[in-house]
Amino acid sequence: MKHFLFLFSFAALLAATQSSYTTPEPYTVTGIVVDKDSGQPLIGANILEKGTTNGTVTDLDGRFELELQRKCATLEISYTGYTMQEARKACAGDDLRIEMGPGQALEEVVVIGYEKEAMQKRRISGRVAADMAAPAPAVYGIVPNNYSGDVPDNWNTEDYSVINENRFYEATKEPLSTFSIDVDAASYSNIRRFLKNGQQPPKDAIRIEEMVNYFNYEYPEPTGEPPFEVITEISECPWQPEHRLVHIGLQGKHIPMDELPASNLVFLIDVSGSMSAANKLPLLQSSFKLLTDQLREEDKVAIVVYAGAAGLVLEPTSGDNKQKIKDAIGKLQAGGSTAGGAGIQLAYKVARENFAKGGNNRVILATDGDFNVGASSDAEMVRLIEKERESGVFLTVLGFGMGNYKDNKMQQLADKGNGNHAYIDDISEAKKVLVSEFGGTVFTIAKDVKLQIEFNPAKVKGYRLIGYENRVLDNEDFNDDKKDAGELGSGHTVTAMYEIIPVGVESPHLAGVDELKYQETKITRDAARSKELCTIKLRYKQPDGVDSRLIGHPVLDKGTELNKSSDNFRWAAAVAEFGLLLRDSEFKGNATYAHAKKLAEGAKGKDPNGYRRELIDMIDTMKSLADPEVAGKE
Repeated sequence: MKHFLFLFSFAALLAATQSSYTTPEPYTVTGIVVDKDSGQPLIGANILEKGTTNGTVTDLDGRFELELQRKCATLEISYTGYTMQEARKACAGDDLRIEMGPGQALEEVVVIGYEKEAMQKRRISGRVAADMAAPAPAVYGIVPNNYSGDVPDNWNTEDYSVINENRFYEATKEPLSTFSIDVDAASYSNIRRFLKNGQQPPKDAIRIEEMVNYFNYEYPEPTGEPPFEVITEISECPWQPEHRLVHIGLQGKHIPMDELPASNLVFLIDVSGSMSAANKLPLLQSSFKLLTDQLREEDKVAIVVYAGAAGLVLEPTSGDNKQKIKDAIGKLQAGGSTAGGAGIQLAYKVARENFAKGGNNRVILATDGDFNVGASSDAEMVRLIEKERESGVFLTVLGFGMGNYKDNKMQQLADKGNGNHAYIDDISEAKKVLVSEFGGTVFTIAKDVKLQIEFNPAKVKGYRLIGYENRVLDNEDFNDDKKDAGELGSGHTVTAMYEIIPVGVESPHLAGVDELKYQETKITRDAARSKELCTIKLRYKQPDGVDSRLIGHPVLDKGTELNKSSDNFRWAAAVAEFGLLLRDSEFKGNATYAHAKKLAEGAKGKDPNGYRRELIDMIDTMKSLADPEVAGKE
C-alpha cells in the first residue's frame, strides 16, 4: 500500500512539474506614459522591447500592457516631439510610470515633392541600377526602379504597378471575355492631385475604369431579386467612328441609412513618421471625424494605430459617443517606423472579437502605404489579407499624401481583402467617400461579382475591354466560386466598356495568325441569323454567401448614332477618351483633348456637386500641358 501511495504521489508531482513547464505564466508588464510637465497621458506612444520587434502603443488613457519575450527586459519608449528614452529594466508584474519630456521633432527624413526648400536627399535602398535613369519632368516625378543614387530634389518614391493595356481579340478565336467588377475610384482623385499641381500624372497611375467609375450615372434602380440592375447601350466609338462602343452598367440597390445593419468598424490608422505631412495625418483625422458623424447608436468603432508597434487606442465604442471617438482621433500624432503587418493583424483580431452577426464588419485602413517593418513585401501582405478575409470582415483602404505614396500596395490589399480603395486628396474628397457615399463605401450588397461576355462572331470581328487590366480573369474562373472578385456597395454604380470592330471593318489592331492545321472555326447558322451582338453573363454572391447566382442578358445593336445616345453613354465615353490620352494609348485612334472636352460638355447633364464640371476643367489643364498635336484644335 505504501509502495502504491509513493508511486501515486510521485506521478502527481511529475505531472505538476510538467504542467509548469508546458504552460508558463506570461511575462506581462503594464504602465502609463505621461507628459513630464503636465502629467497628461500620451496616446499612441510606442513601447518596444529592446532588441526585438515586440511592442505595443498606449491607449486613450496613456496606459499599455506588453507581454515580454523574457522575464526581464529593457523598454524603449518613443513619441513624436519627445525625447526617445529607455526605461529602467522592467520585469514581469511591474506597473511602470514613464514621464517623457520635450525633444526634437521627427528623426526620420521623409522625401516629399512639394516643398523643394525643405527637401533632403537620402539613399534609396534595394535599387540596383545598370544605368542612370533620365530625370523626372518635374517635382512630382517618380523614382525609377533602376535608380541607385541619391534622390534629386525633383524625384520621389511613389510606386505604381505597370499596366499593360488590354489588346483587341478576334471573336472567332477567343469569343469570351471575363473580368471582375471594380468600384474603386482612387486613380481619378490621384490624377486630379497631379493636375492641380500642374503636373502630368505617371502613365501607370491611369486606370481608366476607375476614372469612369468615379462618377454616378442615372441608371434605373433594381426591381427584381438581384441587388442590382444591368443596363446596356451601344453606339459609335467617339475616337474611332467605324468601331462600335458597348456600354455596360450595373446599378446597386440603395439602402437608406436607417435601414443599414449595425456596423462593427475598426479604424486602422498609420501614425508612422511618414504620415506627419499636412495632407496625411491631419487630413486623415478630419476625414475620420466626418465619418464619425455618420455613425448611429447601434454602430461600434474601435481604433488601432501602428507605427513602430501596433496597439488598440480606443476600445469598441458606440457611435452614439461621438465626442469620445473624435477625441481619440484628434490626439493621434505621427512618429516612428511602420509596422503595417502587425497593425492589420491586430485590427482584424479586434473586428473578429466584436463580430456583428448579420451586420457590417469592416476594417478601414488609412495610410500612405509605406509599410517597412514586419510583413512588408507585397506577397506577404497579400497572403495575410487573403487569410484574414475568411473571417467575413471586409476591408476599405484609404490612401493619403504624396511623395512616398504606395498606390500599388494599397491596390493589392483592397483587391485581395474583399474591399475597396479610395485616394483622399482633400477634405471634399473625404466628404464624397465617407459622407455622400457612406453606404457604398462601407456596406457591401453583393460580393465576388464577375462578368463574362460572349461575342457573336457573325457580328463582331474583334473586341477590346477598356481598362480593368488588373481585374481580368481566366474564362474558367467565371464558374469557380472559390475565385475572388469585386464587391458592390449600397447604391454603387459600375460601368464597363468594350470597343468593337464590326465584321467587315479592317483594323491594324487585329494582326492575323496562320490558319490552324488540325481544326477549323465555324459560325453556326443560329449565330448568323441572330441580331444579338453579344451575351452578358454575370455571377455574384450574397455578402455572407458561398454559392454564386447567375444572370444572363443578351445585347442587341440597334444602330444608335452617337448624338442620339444617352448622357450616361457619352459621359462615360468622354472620360474614357480622356484616359486614353493621359495614357498615350496605342488605341487612342483619333482622340484629342478638344474632342473629349466637347463630348463631355454635351453630356454633363445634372451636376449637383460639380464633379463633372471639374473633369472638364481637368481636360483643359491637361490640354495646356500636352503636346499641341495630341491636344487638338478647338
